[in-house]
Order: sequence, then C-alpha cells, then structure tokens
Amino acid sequence: MQNNNNQSAHPLLILASGMAGAIGSTLGAAVASLHDQPERVQPALTTGSRFPFLPLPSTHIAGWDIEPRSIAEAVAHHGVVSPDIWAPFRACLNDIPVLQAPDQTLSMSGQTDCIRQDMDRLRNRFPDAVPVLVNLLPAGPICHLDEHDSLDSLKAHTDAARFPDMAYVLAALEAGIAVVNFTPNVVEVPAVVSVAKTNHIPICGRDGKTGQTYFKVVLASAFKARNLTVDGWYSLNILGNADGANLMDPDRSAGKLANKTQLLDDILEYPVGAAYDSPCHKVHIDYYPPRGDAKEAWDVIDFKGLFGLPMSLRLNLQGRDSILAAPMVLDLARWMAALQLAGKGGLIPEMGFYFKKPLGESPALTFQDQIRRLEDLAVQLVKD
Repeated sequence: MQNNNNQSAHPLLILASGMAGAIGSTLGAAVASLHDQPERVQPALTTGSRFPFLPLPSTHIAGWDIEPRSIAEAVAHHGVVSPDIWAPFRACLNDIPVLQAPDQTLSMSGQTDCIRQDMDRLRNRFPDAVPVLVNLLPAGPICHLDEHDSLDSLKAHTDAARFPDMAYVLAALEAGIAVVNFTPNVVEVPAVVSVAKTNHIPICGRDGKTGQTYFKVVLASAFKARNLTVDGWYSLNILGNADGANLMDPDRSAGKLANKTQLLDDILEYPVGAAYDSPCHKVHIDYYPPRGDAKEAWDVIDFKGLFGLPMSLRLNLQGRDSILAAPMVLDLARWMAALQLAGKGGLIPEMGFYFKKPLGESPALTFQDQIRRLEDLAVQLVKD
C-alpha cells in the first residue's frame, strides 16, 4: 500500500499493534486515502502544514491484531468512517497486511521472537521503507519493570499476558525500529531507554493527547500566562467504544487517569485544590455505549483573578476519538522516521506536544513551549 507522492526517497512503513481496532483501522483508511485522494488527509496533518519540511513520503502500513480481519471489515465494523468515504478504496484496504498477534500463552521471549520474525518479513516486503512501530494496544495495568537492566532480563521475566505491549517494543528494539507509544501503558523502562539511546533508535510517548486533554493543556497554559489561579477542575469523559469498555476496569484505567490528572499540576506548578487541603482536579471516565466512538467531554473550571474573586468556565467537547487520533499517529510516524534517518535515539522530549505524558529529559509542558520545541526540532533536522 502506498501513495503516489514521491517527494521523499524513503518510503514510510507504519507497523501498528492493534491494527484492526478503531484507531488502527481509521489510520489504515487515512493511508489508503493518501493513495488516490491525498487532499482529504493532508490538511489534517501538522507535518503537512505547520512542519512542511517533512515531505509526505510514500506510505505503507501493516500490523497485528488478535482478530486479524481485513481493514475493510474493521472499518465497517467500527463505523468511525462512513462507507461513502472508504468504499472507493476498499481494494486498497483489503491489501493492508493484518497479521495474527502472537499467542498470549507464549512467554515474553516467545512473543518477541514471533513479532521480530513478522517484522523481518514485512521489511523484506517493503525493502526501501523506514519502519516505525506504533503501539495502539488497549490500556493495561500499570507496569512496574524498572528492576530489569537489559532486554534479555525483560524477555525472561516480564508477564507477557499482562504487558503485551512490551513484546512489540522489545522486537522493535532488536530490529532497530523506532517506537511510538500512543497508549497509556508504560514501556519506557530504563533498559528499553538505554538500548534505544545506545543504538540510535528514537522512542516517543506516552498516551496520545487527542481531545479533552489537548484542550486542557491549552487552557491551563493560558491561565498560567495570565496569572489566573485555577481553584478546581472537574473533567468527565463519556465514550462508548471498546476503549471506553476497557477503561471500566480500574486496573486498566489507573494509568490513563494518572496521565490526565498529573499534567495539570505540572503545567501550573502548584497543586490544584491546595487551598482546600484536598485535590480539586477530578477526572472521570464512563462507558456510555450510545456515544460509540463519538466521545463527549465536559469540563468545569473554577478560577480566581484580582482580589481572589471567583470566576468559572465551562467546556463541552463533542469529538470523534479515532478521527482525532489517526492523523496524530501518522504525524508521529513521520517525525520518528525523520529522526531515525537523522541518527537520533532514546526518548524524544520534543514530541511532548502529542502526548498526555511527555517523556525524555526536561520535556516542555505548556502549550506554547511544546510548539516552540517542535519548531526548534524542525530547524535542527533541516540543518542536519
């Protein structure tokens, strides 16, 4: 699968875990559309407008899923993209390779080896492409794997059934493939980061900042810039897709809730609710099937200005979860391919603009600083 844009000598190969999910299949539809109707996709990309130095390369996509249905079937199943949009390139969608995810009863080492073999076959199929792994697996339990000091140690001891993401990341590192962690799951343990830095393999993540949290960062940055004190912030998310159902498990939602909550104090540089001796940044996620992928988010923000007088702001976002996420994933894959070609490795803090949990050394936190860091990185890549 590729498009006809030949601005880049290096095609891009996106390798997605969770390929047949809502985001993965929507991403597949976007890549397929780039082949014949690029004008329907390019305007939604930051890398196509704000950072045009990254030419839109010929783009391939493949991936894994526990239900390896065709992408045409997956797009129809999730209903994110209407048939009038994707039906004209049904054949292209059916050509996207969707491989069987490794058997969950295998050890971490066994799963890693299976994925690595798949990666080698896909690279042989697209020999000139720069591959990038994109982790789109569901939220899982919080990972505590800091004690492992090598990839071999992780492969030998990690609970593969609880942390399926890690097998994909380990396989990517062994294959020298850049990693985008779009999930709330922790994969950037010290052993992973060390190998990535040593071997010039870029990694970015964690937890794609698609809707409510994106606007939270923008607004919190604006309050901070005006010295308006945030007294309390109540956030509610309702969504009815598989992600919403998965997040009803407290063990699986804990990481995402932590990512969505901590960033506010980090940006403002004070704990919201300190005046009340109680946390006043509340974040709730509720599974509400009628909404499907059309996630809705409500925010109630209490803040104070001159003389400590109270004011408030209400925000209601009616978004489309996967429609917001898919172009971000494509943007990130393009950034990571460019960074790998430039010889960068380890955690890339400049990618914090795209994530709820920016990673790396001294990542920017406010909206203004995150944009500035991306612009500086773009200048650096052009010079390189």
